[in-house]
Amino acid sequence: MEASNQQVEKWKGKAKTEVLGFKVEQVWPLLEDFFGLDKWFPTLSTCLAVEGISGRPGCVRFCAGFKTPVDEQGKQTINWTKQKLLSIDPTLHTFSYSIIDGNVGFCSYISTLKVTPKEDQGCEIEWLYEVEPVQGWRPEDLDLFIGSGLQVMAQRIQGALETMQEAVKT
Repeated sequence: MEASNQQVEKWKGKAKTEVLGFKVEQVWPLLEDFFGLDKWFPTLSTCLAVEGISGRPGCVRFCAGFKTPVDEQGKQTINWTKQKLLSIDPTLHTFSYSIIDGNVGFCSYISTLKVTPKEDQGCEIEWLYEVEPVQGWRPEDLDLFIGSGLQVMAQRIQGALETMQEAVKT
């Protein structure tokens, strides 16, 4: 079979985590700020607007300074990506974006984040992704990167909301 006729099987995955004690309506405004990812994602030192208005499809952010599971020890190169907001639905508390440029090897990367209520208390954040296989990575590396990143994001969001709640009480 010719190489041009072969379809590359995309890696697909998802991560989920909970934010306890806070409703979707409290968590969503923190996540929908497309240019504010550096407040929540671990090791991400920079998230800047490149084009458009945050929260409007077509806007682009530049993210840099994050570490990945495949980074070499003592690596001097700064990881970076440019990400474009594809769609957003504030009613369903979901948005999708793609990586349009970067130096970490992602091609045809698309992610969707959703915030949904939990029956008992709190809410759940789900991060789905699909990407063409990434040279130097294994699917487990990407699962670890997204899963652990989402876990820290939820902890930071919960901590920020708890701080606000405590401050308002006093």
